[in-house]
Amino acid sequence: MAIPKDPIMLLSYINTQLRDFYPSVEELCSALDLDKQDLENKILEAGCQYDPSVNQFR
Repeated sequence: MAIPKDPIMLLSYINTQLRDFYPSVEELCSALDLDKQDLENKILEAGCQYDPSVNQFR
């Protein structure tokens, strides 16, 4: 399955995945074969950064 391209839709999708399935962004990226830096840069376009204390992009 392809992940959303739109930064806001991507943010929502990734946070849902983190909440429901993955204990960290590193594990999510590994499981979904994503480049962590590319993912973080794309979500940064929506004005959010990863917060490991809550395992979400905020």
